[in-house]
Amino acid sequence: MKNVLLLKAGDAAHSVKLSVGDYEHWFVESLGPDGCRFDILHVHRGARLPDSASGYDAVMMTGSPASVTQWEPWMERAADFMLGAAARGVPVLGVCFGHQLLAHAHGARVVRNTQGREIGSVQVTLSEAGREDPLFHGLPERFTIQATHEDSVQESPPHATVLAGNAHSAVQALAFGPHIRGVQFHPEVHPAAMRALILARSEKLEDEAIRRGHAPGERVPRLLAGIAPSPAGQRILRNFVERFT
Repeated sequence: MKNVLLLKAGDAAHSVKLSVGDYEHWFVESLGPDGCRFDILHVHRGARLPDSASGYDAVMMTGSPASVTQWEPWMERAADFMLGAAARGVPVLGVCFGHQLLAHAHGARVVRNTQGREIGSVQVTLSEAGREDPLFHGLPERFTIQATHEDSVQESPPHATVLAGNAHSAVQALAFGPHIRGVQFHPEVHPAAMRALILARSEKLEDEAIRRGHAPGERVPRLLAGIAPSPAGQRILRNFVERFT
């Protein structure tokens, strides 16, 4: 049994929670049956972090509606804790907001993506380093994964390695040395959860599409029709637990 500390960095919209649960449930659903036991800390609500990550096999951080571009004290505490855990050999995985927070802590600039929100089932391509990284063991060079984010890591921070990217976000996955990985996409999100996320943001997505000159009423149906299975997500999470701990 692997003990995982999950740092919860935000809450899903009410409609999403009603239909498919909150962020932490998707991690538990993906990894719980394979022998992971989760402790969940709501760090965005000021939950006290332990003095160290000793006793845990891994630390993970969820996505969040919050933005690294709007800095809050809890973000610094969480980043310091994750870096401290990794320094003591505990593997750390940051997802979406967690990925951006780790990149910021390593000196990268996180910005609002000029292409707007990336959301839905997207294609991501592994770099040469990504093809060799144990996080992506058993995956093809290009795979489908679920994504939703407005912010992006502008460029790889010093001493980090880009593992994956696509046309929307060149830095879709990063390796920060041997113990820390960050992924911009959402390996924990399954197609039903992606559908709920799109529907919860449908008005904002429509407004953004119109502002960018697209015909009204097209974007949300197109995104919903494009939702596809993403078995690579669960494989990535399992790889992290099996190959880093």
